[in-house]
Amino acid sequence: MPAVAADSFDGCLARLRAPALKTGVSAATFDTHTATLAPDMSVLDLLDFQPEFRTPIWDYMAALVDDERVTDGQAGMERWRADLQRASARYGVDPAVIAAVWGVESNYGQTLGERSLLVSLSTLSCYGRRQAYFRGEFFATLKIIQDEGIAPEKLRGSWAGAFGQTQFMPSTYLRLAVDGDGDGRRDLIDSVPDALASTANFLKHAGWNGGMAWGYEVRLPAGFNAAGAGRKNKRALSHWAGQGITRADGRPLPASDAQAALLLPAGRGGPAFLVTRNFDALYSYNAAESYALAIAHLSDRLRGGGPLVQAWPTDDPGLSRAERRELQTLLIARGYDIGEPDGLIGAHTRNALQKAQRELGLPADGRAGQKVLRALRGDAG
Repeated sequence: MPAVAADSFDGCLARLRAPALKTGVSAATFDTHTATLAPDMSVLDLLDFQPEFRTPIWDYMAALVDDERVTDGQAGMERWRADLQRASARYGVDPAVIAAVWGVESNYGQTLGERSLLVSLSTLSCYGRRQAYFRGEFFATLKIIQDEGIAPEKLRGSWAGAFGQTQFMPSTYLRLAVDGDGDGRRDLIDSVPDALASTANFLKHAGWNGGMAWGYEVRLPAGFNAAGAGRKNKRALSHWAGQGITRADGRPLPASDAQAALLLPAGRGGPAFLVTRNFDALYSYNAAESYALAIAHLSDRLRGGGPLVQAWPTDDPGLSRAERRELQTLLIARGYDIGEPDGLIGAHTRNALQKAQRELGLPADGRAGQKVLRALRGDAG
């Protein structure tokens, strides 16, 4: 990434001052919290690489909905049972759905993000795509500091500015965060009850219907014409039943006129789903169908449901986080310096994988899948 002249960034911030003041940010707040800001240009690389859109769905789902996340989530639901039930009763959202968002967004509070919101959002306000959007989030962050009394050093999160236990964007915090523990503050960072209640409030405003499922994994009849698939192409469940579609376990669909759409995230040969407007509410959290499906499926698993019935259409399925850590451990044993085995497949792991794949006679694509894991196990053995 090329260097950025300081006057270019400082000039951008100077131009943002007046628009910020129009949103209610005081001059003192703006001047105080922008005086020493410097851009972090690494966020621009992340802006153009979002796993929801670039990662094969079987890799994405394998890491987000694994046995570890299910076990941890069920333990978290037990620990925070009273708060989940309170949020569910108030906002009409199923406790397992609230917990699934918590699990996908921050691994139940274990991964909140380390980047300064002020640094990331000021950078994205001045460089790259979607500057107008990120300026709104930058101004919202300044308002949180000003009006909510949250110290700027506490506001750390993702590269895009999401923060807290359930990763709200700053503008979403201002609109929808609520006080779940009754202490008079809206704290999504250190208060799990606030985060759970705020997430339920978000989903309620997104149109969640407490009397409806998010959808179902389904089985398509032989020769089914999938031309009508698509999240926005909703028909009554009775229509789909009339087309010969059943639940994946063979049970009939509910006898209902509720509207649902056929979702085929990996095409006709992979798992199929009928999704309702509740799926759309999950989608609104992060505008990616793979993301919404991960939350939906995790919520089913947290209630005691099993894995998907239909396998993904690949001969090289993805790895769980435990398997990713095992793969990294095997790479370290081969002499590759990739840091601690954390289950995150970053540039160092991908580069080491490419070299190991060449040694093992596999396509050197740097992808962490079952084939390379089995080959590494066999070679180590």
